[in-house]
Amino acid sequence: MNGEKEKLPLEGIRVLELGTLLAGPFTGRLLGDFGAEIIKIEAPDIADPMRQWGQQKDGVGLWWPIQSRNKKSITLNLRVEEGQNTFKELVKKSDVIIENFRPGTMEKWNLSYEILSEINPGIIMTRTSGYGQTGPYSTRAGFGSVGEAMGGIRYVTGFPDRPPSRIGISIGDTLAALFATIGTLTALNERNHSGKGQIVDTAIYEAVFSIMESTIPDYLIADYVRERMGNILPGVAPSNIYHTKDNTYIVIGANADGVFKRLCEAMGKPELFENEKYHTHHARSGNQAELDQLIEEWTNTQDTQEVLDLLSEKGVPSGLIYSAKDIVDDPHYKAREMIIKTEHPKLGEFPMPGVVPKLSRTPGKVKHVGAESVGEHNKEVYGGLLQYDEGKLKDLKEKQII
Repeated sequence: MNGEKEKLPLEGIRVLELGTLLAGPFTGRLLGDFGAEIIKIEAPDIADPMRQWGQQKDGVGLWWPIQSRNKKSITLNLRVEEGQNTFKELVKKSDVIIENFRPGTMEKWNLSYEILSEINPGIIMTRTSGYGQTGPYSTRAGFGSVGEAMGGIRYVTGFPDRPPSRIGISIGDTLAALFATIGTLTALNERNHSGKGQIVDTAIYEAVFSIMESTIPDYLIADYVRERMGNILPGVAPSNIYHTKDNTYIVIGANADGVFKRLCEAMGKPELFENEKYHTHHARSGNQAELDQLIEEWTNTQDTQEVLDLLSEKGVPSGLIYSAKDIVDDPHYKAREMIIKTEHPKLGEFPMPGVVPKLSRTPGKVKHVGAESVGEHNKEVYGGLLQYDEGKLKDLKEKQII
């Protein structure tokens, strides 16, 4: 490119990130990974609790640098008129607002989309909440855990003889953030044609519900309610975890006909594929437990690496169930730069997940960990973007506006 540095794909897009914890800030993280300028706004008297969540080292929360990477940090009191007016000045110079408050909060602060779009017709307001901005439940408090329950994923997670379980991460908030990011990028693209902004309304329960596959037609058409099934998916076989000779569990996914045939060959039992009980997808689904038992009888005769090497050679999807240690030690993670290291002002070299997805020409980048102190970029943003002088900044600070 004639020595010119490629720009990140979202450079030039300025995002004002409101809200705390997970769904809204994770949306900001994703946009920031690809070059958007993310200005995270915290109240001067109440910092984002995420700063202290998770494990800590020397008083530093280890989740915060990941969630707030690439972001600038400023303080602003949106509960008072002067703070609201300052926010409106920021809106004039911005492209996107991310907020994940309970619906009605922005309106209570005189910062509704209707008011802000009068100031900046191109502004996009990305709103994430438990139940969405409309409907009879909209004003209820709604955390990710409740969205996971209402969206249906909790009901089908776990074993049939035990209560519903949860996935070991905040999957509801994360899914909502992913859909909010898609909506934001879609609205930005549409703005290129119309010149107008709009509201992106993401509900956590809807984000969860949208990935629930065929559970609704299963019920309404086939009168079938998907239940908890442990480590299997009903009707998808073989796809399970299997015990090995050296007391490890591996995953094998061989539910497609051609792949199952290769698994049978790897097991030294090609005749299984010709057996009418296992020859087709539907036949295998009706004999799932029996088939899993046959496979585990075989894996119990094999050392883990031995069976994984054989299955890889045969083209059968399989693998270990990775812990954090396994991830760190894996050469594929390293080759794909999925664990990157960025300098932290207190902890030194700080490891975190790499950028997803990979773009061939303009890949995303982590430039720095999240701001260590609340309001770290007040002078840069207010002094540079809004051109407030030292006197104005001092006055706002004394009045606890920033």
